[in-house]
Amino acid sequence: MSAVLTRSGAAMACAAVALVALGGWADYPELVTLGLAAAGALLVAVAWLVATPRLTVVREVRPRRVFAGGAAQATLTVTNVGRRGSPPLRIAETVGGHRTTVAVPALAAGHSCTVGYPLPVARRGRYVIPPVRLGHSDPLRLLHRGRPCGGELVVHVYPRVHLLATIATGGPQDAEGQTVSSAPLGGVAFHSLREYVPGDDWRRIHWGATARTGTVMTRHVVVPDEPRQLVVLDTSSAPYPGSLFEDAVRVAASFCVAAERSGLPLRLRTTRGVERESSETALELLSIVDCAATDPGLAGLSDLVRDVVSDTEGVALTVVTGRVGTDAAQLLMRLRHRFLSVNLAQLVAPDSALPARPRGVLAVAAPTSEQFAASWNRLVLR
Repeated sequence: MSAVLTRSGAAMACAAVALVALGGWADYPELVTLGLAAAGALLVAVAWLVATPRLTVVREVRPRRVFAGGAAQATLTVTNVGRRGSPPLRIAETVGGHRTTVAVPALAAGHSCTVGYPLPVARRGRYVIPPVRLGHSDPLRLLHRGRPCGGELVVHVYPRVHLLATIATGGPQDAEGQTVSSAPLGGVAFHSLREYVPGDDWRRIHWGATARTGTVMTRHVVVPDEPRQLVVLDTSSAPYPGSLFEDAVRVAASFCVAAERSGLPLRLRTTRGVERESSETALELLSIVDCAATDPGLAGLSDLVRDVVSDTEGVALTVVTGRVGTDAAQLLMRLRHRFLSVNLAQLVAPDSALPARPRGVLAVAAPTSEQFAASWNRLVLR
């Protein structure tokens, strides 16, 4: 840990050299004396920094996951573990390009101080907070000495979400619901018969099938299948003029949170092919997602959703994009029969005409995520 000159220290060093040189050239002892005094001040600053205080720093950030516009607080606990007092310190933190300087007062031996300060979490993103840089300087602020303490911390700032109503899709007619072999065990819906394995509930043994086959058979019961929510976010740059992509991300996040709140299985996909299967991991993806000109957009939607549709599982599709052209609208209408429902969320420029709604698709268009949420809830809850 080496000492570095501050701006004041650099000016003092230049003044010392200039005054000594000028005084010697002009045979002016007073200037030489001033130059030596400036050099002496620098030597005193070096001596002040030789005895570095022994400090420990513990940093906490709560919460580590926060929605944009929320509040996140960092707390620094500085403890003087040395035998002598420590001078006032300045601790520098850098979060998302924003530099914050935290002042720590002088600490007597064995004493500690806890300082809290807010973190800038106004914009979504994944922020890596570097180690705390602990530093101190001499009383004249001529030299500064610092060292990193602790490790990195990661803070996820999720997109801001809006409360969205969920649509009650017409699920299976079976009172117990449809079932699939991959459904969670422990439910009440009968799926099939299978061979008994140790640990199975003996009350579910099917004695008739056991007598016919000569093998102990048991009922395979699972949790009834529920309509799955597939949210597709268009991450191509073509349909998003201005800052509309940020609104689209907020709408996609709102649908993910609404599915979780309703207890429905969720899958999020981007048109770039990135996928997440839970609300938490989907929000982490949406905190860093961006749009690109090389993204195919909705042109590859058929291939993107082909593997999630089957005869035994109901899927509700929600597409979040900008303005939809004729080709994309026809594609959505062709896909309509393969899903329980198809919803289209469009973020359009405020001065443009509302786009046409594809037939059989529940489409809502709005210039902002706030207006979309209001229009969507008004339409769904009426």
